[in-house]
Amino acid sequence: MSEKNKSFENIESFSTARILCIGDVMLDQFIYGAIERISPEAPIPVLLVEREKHMLGGAGNVVANVAALGAKAVLATVVGADATGVEIKNQLMAQGIDYILETEAGRATTRKSRFVCGPQQVLRVDREKTVPVAASTEGRMISRISDIMPQAGVVILSDYKKGLLTDRIVAEVISCARQHGKPVIVDPKGRDFGRYRGATVITPNRKELEEATGMKAETDDEVRAAAMKLIADCGIDTVLATRSKDGMTVVSREAEPLHILAQVREVYDVSGAGDTVVATFAAGLAAGMPVKDAAWLANVAAGIVVGKPGTATARLDEIRAVLEMRAVTEKTSAVRRAPKLRTVQDAATQAERLHTRGLKVGFTNGCFDLLHPGHLSVLRQARAACDFLIVAINSDASVKRLKGPSRPVQGDVARADILSALDMVDMVVVFEEDTPIELIRQIKPDVLIKGGQYKLEEVVGYDVVMSYGGTIVRADMEEGFSTTDTISRIKI
Repeated sequence: MSEKNKSFENIESFSTARILCIGDVMLDQFIYGAIERISPEAPIPVLLVEREKHMLGGAGNVVANVAALGAKAVLATVVGADATGVEIKNQLMAQGIDYILETEAGRATTRKSRFVCGPQQVLRVDREKTVPVAASTEGRMISRISDIMPQAGVVILSDYKKGLLTDRIVAEVISCARQHGKPVIVDPKGRDFGRYRGATVITPNRKELEEATGMKAETDDEVRAAAMKLIADCGIDTVLATRSKDGMTVVSREAEPLHILAQVREVYDVSGAGDTVVATFAAGLAAGMPVKDAAWLANVAAGIVVGKPGTATARLDEIRAVLEMRAVTEKTSAVRRAPKLRTVQDAATQAERLHTRGLKVGFTNGCFDLLHPGHLSVLRQARAACDFLIVAINSDASVKRLKGPSRPVQGDVARADILSALDMVDMVVVFEEDTPIELIRQIKPDVLIKGGQYKLEEVVGYDVVMSYGGTIVRADMEEGFSTTDTISRIKI
């Protein structure tokens, strides 16, 4: 079986994965706005709130990532008797995530509120109570977890040091999991990793690995040495060390270490990337993948999520799109080609990212079969109307349906390659449909640009863009230029 087919088979098997995650849940709140003045009450900026976004954080982000992969997740956690706890429960229900939820009176459910202006986070406010759960809560949690342990494929301990994962709960859960033959993956906190003794895999980042061992962990050899110390001292089978820009390293007792290079993508926000790694790795193991394959796919997922603003997940369709793009690149043997060609998901993520910075996203589309001065004129006008221009081109099959069996003259990869060479084009997306209406709905451009020969009501996506306050730009046309006419003259 080829590596391509094996990779696709691996991600499709996520649907068979069953993950039990025990850990500290929190609510991540992002409050976006603009700062235009200083308060008259004190020398502080005034944030005029424009919108808010609430997401599951901590162990909640882990199970949200599991669910986004199409796997089944159960979250075992504790919340306070407060509005934040209720909102977390509602979010779990909305996302179809099963849960074991203990409520403690007097405990404040962790809520992290981030105030954001443009690309800059100006303030973070934490509401939480980080004390160990009561002994009675420990007993009930251990009993309920033990009851569902047989149904789990893999167990995750997501430790954020908020009070749930006491020494007693950690020891009892690991013991119960081992009795049932279930692998245990630990996302650790603190310096004492000995409390996770008996776990199957532990996933420290570089800093955590150094603090837990007292050793440097910069080079491959240093990471291996530090990981081997953890394995020897803490009775852990495998260390999956995440190393930021250097990728990740898998170290086991007997196998040779595996160093996986980071997926090179634009890094926007690393929040929650570790949760994505743990979730994808666990889903892979639960679906029956070898450790190295699960780690490789976890690395791909991490590369996706760091390109998104705020706490985010890597969806199964996004991973599939990355694998498909890689397959196309390998097939054409042209890593250098079409450097701006991206997936629809990439374009939607980039648009959301730019919107948070207060920048305008422009969108135009066409076949762009034989590029001529008329095309260049429209593209220049389009770029002048926005800060970032996305150009959508019809796929080869779409062009044939619209223009006839003799078209296109050039394939979509070649057309994307040519458009990528133009400074006024920032991103190229290929779409299979006859019109780009679905792309427009997903990308939500601020400006939709089309040639002036079209009336406003004839522009595809006009009503969608206008519905959320966007604008339509009708570009002036260069007379005497047409792809169809050019092809006719060549035939003559």
